[in-house]
Formats: sequence, C-alpha cells, structure tokens
Amino acid sequence: MRELCAAAGDKASLAIAMAGLVMDHAFRDRMREASQLASEAMALLESLGDPTLTVGLAYPGTYAKGECAEWSDVARYSQAVIDQADGDPSKGNFMIGSPLAMAFTSRGMARYSLGRPGWQDDLRHSLVMARSADPMCYATAVSWVYFCGIPAGVLEPEESAMREIEDAARIAERSSDDLAVALARLTLGMALVHRPTDPERERGQKLLAEVRDEFLRGGYVQAELPIVNVYLARERARHGDHDDAIPLMRSAVDYVFRGGQLLLWSVSSTGVLVETLLDRGADGDLAEAQAAIERLAAARAEEGMAIREIWLLRLRALLARAHGDAAAYEDFRDRYRETAKTLGFEGHVAWAEAMP
Repeated sequence: MRELCAAAGDKASLAIAMAGLVMDHAFRDRMREASQLASEAMALLESLGDPTLTVGLAYPGTYAKGECAEWSDVARYSQAVIDQADGDPSKGNFMIGSPLAMAFTSRGMARYSLGRPGWQDDLRHSLVMARSADPMCYATAVSWVYFCGIPAGVLEPEESAMREIEDAARIAERSSDDLAVALARLTLGMALVHRPTDPERERGQKLLAEVRDEFLRGGYVQAELPIVNVYLARERARHGDHDDAIPLMRSAVDYVFRGGQLLLWSVSSTGVLVETLLDRGADGDLAEAQAAIERLAAARAEEGMAIREIWLLRLRALLARAHGDAAAYEDFRDRYRETAKTLGFEGHVAWAEAMP
C-alpha cells in the first residue's frame, strides 16, 4: 500500500489502510505495533488537513492508545475529532456511526485517567449521542464507559447504569451484529460481577465466560481477555477456591505487564490480585502482594496518572492493615478517601467509605 499510494500520490488511501491495520493489530492484542502505527497514521492525517478523514479515522488510534494507557495521546486525538466534527455527530461515519460520540467517550476516559475535570460530562454526552447512532456505536460507547469505568473504580454499577447496560444489550441483540452483541454482553457481565447479590454475580460470571470463549474462537478483542480472566478467577476465589484462582490471576496480571509498561488493565488487575492475596493470607501472600504493588508503582507511564495513584493508596492501605500497622493504614485510608472524593470516582468513594 505504501508503494502504490506513493506512486499514485494518494496519501488519503494510505491513511485509510493504516487505520484498518491499527484496528486489526489492536483486536489481535498486538498493542505495541498498534500504538506505533496509530502515531504514524495520525501524523499523516494531520498533514492532509482533511477534517472528514481525521474525524472518521481517529477512532482506531484512540482505541489503540487507550489500550496502551497513553492517555495524553488519547486526549489529543479525541480533541481533534471534537474540534473538526464541529458538532456533527455523523461526520466521518464510515467506520462507526458517530465518531463524535466516541471522541467524547475517549476524551472522558483520558480525563479521568489523568485526573482532569470534565470527564463526567463527556461520558454522559457520549452515551446520549451514541444512542441516536447505530447499535454498534451505542454498544461500543457503553462498553468503553462501563466496562472500563466500573473495574477502574471510576463508576459504580448502580441501578441507572445497569438499566443502560441492559438496554444496550437488547438493542445490540435486535441488530444481529455479532460484535455489538459480544461487547454489550461483555459489559453486562463485568457490571454484574460487581453487584452485591449472589444471583447477579453468578449471572455475570456466566456471561463473562461465554464471551471469553467467543473472543477466543473469533480471534478478536484479544486485549480484553486478561481482565476477563482476572474477574472470572476472582469469582472462583469468592467461593473459596483461592488456590486455583490466584495462579490464574497471577498469569493474567503478568501478561498485562509485558514490556514493563503500564497498559489499560494493569491497574485494576493488580488491584484484584492484591486483594485476593491479602484475603487468603497464606505464607508468602503478603510479600507477593507487596511486590505486585511495587511493580504497579514502577511501571513506565506518563506523569500524572491519577488512576494508578488512587489504586496505590488503596492497596497500600490494605497491605498496611494486613501487616497490623494501624498508623500507616489510617494514613493511607484517609488519603485514599480524600482523593476519591476530590476526583469524583464513585466506585472508589464507596470502597473507601467501606474501609474500617
């Protein structure tokens, strides 16, 4: 494609091809390649100065950069789409129904990950706009908002959120779009395993297992498999099967730390592993939990990663309590509570208030 487009002087076609390859890399969990190619594709789009192409082709780049936790790039790409779409939800809709809706979604995610204000408005705006687009766009927006936001502790699976997720699942099923259905079911499963009742959590576990198997058979959305495996293992541990669950978690968490760089699921998956180790409390578990916390703290990432910092406060508080260090526990707990309130992270606020 490079040779053909260079010979024809057709940079626009090259940008389209690159966007497609970014998405293919990302779906197959080749995130380093996806991120590098996304940078090149976005630079090419900027050089073309075509607003419609930029709006339409930025979506794969924001997805790849988000999976790599490169949130400043996500914020920049999203802002470019918002500016150049000029309020038109359908502009550049040759890949997804409303690129503008997805740009608000990704900007909101970047903002909360970096501790910047305005993320709540972005997420609300994106869901309203995506609902008026096509089922795939709505399912994707709901997935990015809740599948990412709930395990991160940014959002809670409250009743209104559950209604919206269930609604997105019904709309996706009526569309007969297999990927839209899978994304909606994935999001519903993740939300359900964070609910308080056993029947809800068991339904969520079943959904996550079914979608995981579907992704494995289809060979797509591979980057989400580690976090799904972590939460499936957490449900096994919740039923008392710690000894089988923890090796599964450990393997998944090791995988998302490949290369030593912080990836999208590194933070919340570490949180689940540490909490499960502390809950079991066998020989060596506290030492392994501390090592996992330090790996999270040391992983390469851009400055100001608020989502990592709030999790570190939580996990260090839990570790201090497990060690019987009351003074350190109270210090970390109080800082954790204050940070959660300052950032407006609903899940963390609830988790912090539940800490004795």
